[in-house]
Amino acid sequence: MAEQTLPAVDAAVVDTGRVPTVVVDDVHVIYKIHKGATGTTSPVSALKRIVSRTNAPNIREVHAVKGVSFTAYQGEAIGLIGSNGSGKSTLLRAIAGLLPPARGAVYTLGQPSLLGVNAALLNDLSGERNVVLGCLAMGMPPEEVKRLAPEIIEFSGINERGDFASLPMRTYSSGMGARLRFAISSAKKHDVLLIDEALATGDRKFRGRSEERVRELRDSAGTVFLVSHSIGSIRDTCERTIWLEGGVLKMDGPTDEVCNAYEGK
Repeated sequence: MAEQTLPAVDAAVVDTGRVPTVVVDDVHVIYKIHKGATGTTSPVSALKRIVSRTNAPNIREVHAVKGVSFTAYQGEAIGLIGSNGSGKSTLLRAIAGLLPPARGAVYTLGQPSLLGVNAALLNDLSGERNVVLGCLAMGMPPEEVKRLAPEIIEFSGINERGDFASLPMRTYSSGMGARLRFAISSAKKHDVLLIDEALATGDRKFRGRSEERVRELRDSAGTVFLVSHSIGSIRDTCERTIWLEGGVLKMDGPTDEVCNAYEGK
């Protein structure tokens, strides 16, 4: 079932200050991997597989997220932790509406923004031009873009070692590109912002600025999801943490409790 918008929030919920922004209801995400051709496939055999709804021999299904359920609320910063391949990034993409669940449903308040998707960068354009286009793509009015563009470039730090903002994006390192994506995406207040490993880029100074920006977004009544292998960043930024392992929700609770359990596994 595809991502859906949350129904109207009950007044009693608003009165308690617990406004749900994301409801993940028994979500399963299954995707297919092509293992490489092992021989020729005839039209007849392909038609038989379509009729019988069976996969080709060289296609394998991966059950990446298995029956995950939780509710996120306004003003929360939620960390997602787990070993490699545990389903963290897949779950983010499902919340963003980029991967439809095979079973279950995702309900959201507004349109979730996955870091780096709403602000897609074009390699042949300068950093400055990408900032303008990225902000406009997120729906910001031109006058606001003009006002914020210098602040976004300064926040990203791409000009700390020269005037890189005027150079094409293809001249940037991967870290510079990631920092600029974060700076663009986080310049706008989002109902739900999904961040996948962005805080791992850059030096300690930039990571500190990024973590402070996440706290500002959370305090402005948005909801932030942060995937990171840095438990330190999760502890510093998120008050709630979800631990996924093998696609299964293993623990959901206060960050210190979940991180302590994860580190002691």
